[in-house]
Amino acid sequence: MFAKEKTIMEEDRVRFICKRTVVSTRSIEPGRLYQFSVLDHVMEPNHIRLVYYYRSSKTREPGEITKKLRESLAYTLNCYPIVTGRLVKETDGTEEKEGVNRRWKVKSNDAGVRMVEARAAGSVEEWLRSVNREEELKLVHWEDMYHLHYYWSTFNVQVTEFESGGLAVGLSCSHLLADTVCAMMFIRAWADLTLSRSMMAPPLFHQLPPRRFANERLISNNQLINQYTKSCSLMVSPSNVTEDHIVTVTLLFPDPLVRAGENESGFSTFEILAGLFWISVSRAKGKRNELMDMSLCLDVRKLLRLDQSYFGNCMVYHKVPYSKPVKTKDRMLLFHTIEEIQNITKRLDYDKVMDLIEWLGSNNNGAISNGSDLVCTNLENMSHPRPVMFEEDLVLSHVSCYVKGPVAGGGQVIVLPSPSGKGQKSRVVMVSLPEREMVKVVEDELLLSFSPVVLMKNTKQI
Repeated sequence: MFAKEKTIMEEDRVRFICKRTVVSTRSIEPGRLYQFSVLDHVMEPNHIRLVYYYRSSKTREPGEITKKLRESLAYTLNCYPIVTGRLVKETDGTEEKEGVNRRWKVKSNDAGVRMVEARAAGSVEEWLRSVNREEELKLVHWEDMYHLHYYWSTFNVQVTEFESGGLAVGLSCSHLLADTVCAMMFIRAWADLTLSRSMMAPPLFHQLPPRRFANERLISNNQLINQYTKSCSLMVSPSNVTEDHIVTVTLLFPDPLVRAGENESGFSTFEILAGLFWISVSRAKGKRNELMDMSLCLDVRKLLRLDQSYFGNCMVYHKVPYSKPVKTKDRMLLFHTIEEIQNITKRLDYDKVMDLIEWLGSNNNGAISNGSDLVCTNLENMSHPRPVMFEEDLVLSHVSCYVKGPVAGGGQVIVLPSPSGKGQKSRVVMVSLPEREMVKVVEDELLLSFSPVVLMKNTKQI
């Protein structure tokens, strides 16, 4: 018994040092209530986890960089009072009349965020060559909400120093407060403040555009609303895929546009990659005469004329219909799937999203669940000419992103910008699926024709 326990300890490469609470350096307005939007409320049961990996060319004393990041985090939190507050449920009579009784709000009290400090064996390069999904999630602290929600931190950060060089910065947060774009912008703001003592893109806290009370006939023909009507009525419970061992593979696609040979059609890189995985994952799930259901997760800040620094949920899920032949040549099938995806991305506009917001505001909806759909998330817009840097010698080498909860569906494909130096048109794709299906996806001939480079396998069997 004792020998087995010792082996487990030896294999655990992450050693946790301590957990602290970091508060802002400036006093905030106590008692202020921050209300959530309708797009926030439907994301309540989900959470986000990010890990940023950095190579280092400088030798530091253990704990030196962690101390600096802890101090700069406190200054960063001055601009994020909603992050340092705590969840409360107001039950005043006004809410009851409006039909939104006992919905969450954030009470501003500067209770702070949880910060975990850790050490990991080896270097960050060695870690990235051998890490699996379970180990990677040890680099980003998360706690499920407990019954004393007033003491529960909705945001958590973790700084892990690698003993032989390198750093990992992890962030987790409740999806009720923020989407993935917000979480990534928080990391960027923190890095900017650490490096240059100034925040280049501070968060913007304001309401979504005002409701328009749209025409009921137009709303009834809105496919986006039709999807949310069905998705919000699904029972929010663990998906069947959780019974299988979920693995994650990260792939670099050098130039999907050239590989697809579709530059002249005006397809985006995301549309091509979404179509590619729609086919390969459908095949892995045993679909022969049809494609599996797929939903796109799209950032609509630009459509709503909002700045990228808008803080709050502003990504929507849109199912992609497919009615064309499936039994055809691979390249023709790929062309058809990309066309269907482009029809969704191009037709999604300000009016359709505002109709959805209006509909959500007029109905007492539950949280959204994507059931067993494949969910393909577009984070291409997070590319930036200025890298996310905490220190001059800390070079960003990789970013991992996980969304956990009912919106994750029966599998996730997340399209991210590639690291600097890999080419402007290249993309990184994180794929999370049951292990038995992932084995088939990475061997799919159509997928392999795009010459993907495996960055992280996150499983020993593949």
